[in-house]
Amino acid sequence: MADKLIIVESPAKANTIKKFLGGSTKVVASMGHIRDLPKSKLGVDIEHDFEPEYINIRGKGDLIKSLKKEAKSAKKVYLATDPDREGEAIAWHLAHILEIPEDSICRVTFNEITKETVKESIKKPRKIDMNLTDAQQARRVLDRIVGYKMSPLLWKKVRRGLSAGRVQSVAVKLIVDREEEIEKFIPEEYWNIFATLLDEKSQKTFIAKFYGKDGKKLEIHSKKEVDEIIKNIGKNKFIVTDVKKGEKKRTPAPPFTTSTMQQEASRKLGFTLKKTMSVAQGLYEGVHVGEKGTVGLITYMRTDSTRISEEARSAAKKQITSIYGENYYENRYYKTKENSQDAHEGIRPTYVDLEPEKIKEYLSSDQYKLYRLIYNRFLASQMSSAIYDTISANIDVNQYNFKASGQTLKFKGFMTLYVETTDDKEENEDNVSIPDLAIQQEVIKQKIEEKQSFTEPPPRYTEASLVKALEEKGIGRPSTYSPTITTILERRYIEKEQKQLIPTELGKVVNKLLTENFSDIINVEFTAKIEENFDEVAEGKENWKNIIREFYGPFQSQVEKVEKELEHVELAEEVSDIPCDKCGRMMVIKYSRYGKFLACPGYPECKNTKPLIETIDTPCPKCGGKIQIRKSKKGRKFYICENNPDKCDYISWNKPTK
Repeated sequence: MADKLIIVESPAKANTIKKFLGGSTKVVASMGHIRDLPKSKLGVDIEHDFEPEYINIRGKGDLIKSLKKEAKSAKKVYLATDPDREGEAIAWHLAHILEIPEDSICRVTFNEITKETVKESIKKPRKIDMNLTDAQQARRVLDRIVGYKMSPLLWKKVRRGLSAGRVQSVAVKLIVDREEEIEKFIPEEYWNIFATLLDEKSQKTFIAKFYGKDGKKLEIHSKKEVDEIIKNIGKNKFIVTDVKKGEKKRTPAPPFTTSTMQQEASRKLGFTLKKTMSVAQGLYEGVHVGEKGTVGLITYMRTDSTRISEEARSAAKKQITSIYGENYYENRYYKTKENSQDAHEGIRPTYVDLEPEKIKEYLSSDQYKLYRLIYNRFLASQMSSAIYDTISANIDVNQYNFKASGQTLKFKGFMTLYVETTDDKEENEDNVSIPDLAIQQEVIKQKIEEKQSFTEPPPRYTEASLVKALEEKGIGRPSTYSPTITTILERRYIEKEQKQLIPTELGKVVNKLLTENFSDIINVEFTAKIEENFDEVAEGKENWKNIIREFYGPFQSQVEKVEKELEHVELAEEVSDIPCDKCGRMMVIKYSRYGKFLACPGYPECKNTKPLIETIDTPCPKCGGKIQIRKSKKGRKFYICENNPDKCDYISWNKPTK
């Protein structure tokens, strides 16, 4: 008979904790949720105040029996599921199934799975937090109502098996809206003029960029304007009119939150969101690292806080000063943004002395890469600023103004270890040197160059930039970013091409139907407001059923109105220029979960279908034939000549250009 039974979600977590406690403590896994709403029906009793109708998840019968048996024979049961709303709800469901009273002191949470934390936490159990549980129930019930009421409209009007969702539909809308912006974008011409100048004193050349005329900024939009400026400059002298010297500091980024970890792992490591979360889960739940045994290497990876414990802070100080010296350390506190769930710390290594290189042999390649990213980001967050010496100069010629600026890295600080990236470019600010110029000195013109450019449309979203946008707009929370994007990719509403997220025709059709008919729900403001309501439930400021009550009435009326309006509306089918080879009718383009295909409009008399082969305008670089777009088994696009393999062997992952 076990003295204590500890129930966690996963076997990996169970194994790690087991090794810390030993003796007569038993640790078992619930394998995630054990109760949920049924899949076959709405599962929410609208008539009885939206009471959820939970059932045991199919296939978990034997596991539930085993958990009940273990719980009966233990003196004390602790529910140690993950330390967030989802984990709290799983603990609540477990308590229900195991007949543990609701006010029982049985809930234990670990922000990190280390021997010290686990032993300490077991000594401080608490009641199940019904506010956190209710926040999760509110999300589950509201999302179920939205999904189950809206999806059938898509089945009738587009095709069976599609789904609509409160957060996923808004994510698709963002991607479709961005695509429309790109399609409507009209590039505008603009020009820059660069002068290469020589400082005779130092014999150094440097580049100054055209700024304007008579101290006012001037934009150049045509070659004619460029020629006019260059003609007016002629052989006039370039005179330095102002020089400013200064110092610029660059501060480190805070420790990771879920969102920033997903963004950086995408940019720096090329990881998908799903992969990042899976690898992070493994690092949190425990890895065997030599003599130290099995230990959780990072703190809990679902958080939007950047707060760091005092113990971790002092461990970082010790590590930084011993490796880099006192002048590389700076005690930094990061302000957690509004509406974040600040119960956890930011994501950091549990033991600062377990340097990535030291434990590399115990980690898989992906674990090592992500651990190193988390480790370096955390340590850098407690380091000194990088310091640059800066110099800028104004140079006048005739009435025109040019500007030159330079910077030199004087003290590397945190950049010794870690530099954050952005979606546009590596944020590694280069040293650009310009000579030590004096006011009123002449600099000698070596050459003048002009450069034509065009304004560019906004970039397509990547997984990283979409997560950033969702977070900035208050859509979803740390635990929802990855499943949301994974879902819309799996539903084929969007596809990924060289990291960019592009809406499919199916995604556009579904988005049009939903945004035209449910504009109150499929919008950023509503989705963000609901998240705030869930937060209020979690804080005990709001009753979760109030949110559902307020939402349901207007929503149900809208659903009924749309059903009526769409009853006799048929979505226009896209007609191809390919005749049906059985009956001669022009075939129409249909959508399956795998993409487009051709079908005869004469169904059911004629059931002919065939694959739709898409082509591009660019001819084959080898034989001039048509280039077809195909997809690999993993859904990645590739380009192949129509004459392959008989007459031409052209095939490429990259789109050929003219």
